[in-house]
Amino acid sequence: MSLTPEFELGLWNAWILVIPMLIILFSEMRATASRESGKAGDFQLTKKENRIIYAIFLGMVVSWVYAVFLPLQLGTIWLYSGLIICLFGMVFTIIAILNFATSPKDKVVTTGLYRFTRNPTYIGMILMQIGLGIACTSWLFLLLTVALMILLNADLSTEERYCLYRFGDDYRKYKNRTPRWIGIPKSEKRD
Repeated sequence: MSLTPEFELGLWNAWILVIPMLIILFSEMRATASRESGKAGDFQLTKKENRIIYAIFLGMVVSWVYAVFLPLQLGTIWLYSGLIICLFGMVFTIIAILNFATSPKDKVVTTGLYRFTRNPTYIGMILMQIGLGIACTSWLFLLLTVALMILLNADLSTEERYCLYRFGDDYRKYKNRTPRWIGIPKSEKRD
């Protein structure tokens, strides 16, 4: 694995894995938009929250453009390991989107993967990014993924603030019993 692998345009580059990621991301955005249309009311984002959202978008675009020039390491254990992680992330994200899209629009989503984590789509997207970085054997891509993870974690407080605004005590109860991330124990802090 190298920090910056050779750059080349080719048919068997990581862009092949970016395409399903984009389709899944836009599906998630569409499900969220249809569920949330007209419900924000007077909820406002702070300047810091807006900067974090733009940084996440920019980080994702940079990583996906970078993937256009990253050759997949065909015939190596890196490729197969990365593909397995990426495919698991895709399936995980699709299940989370289906859980979200098929739940009642006026209630907190607490079924399916949302029983185990408050952020299954983020977990799936991160797994896809990690798998892509491994399949290309690029430490730089994995470092970009770590930066995205930090930004996504910072963005979660905005989403949680919105959910508290929208759902009130129902979300507070859900938040108190469900961890933010799978495998990371809940903190005892109460809102």
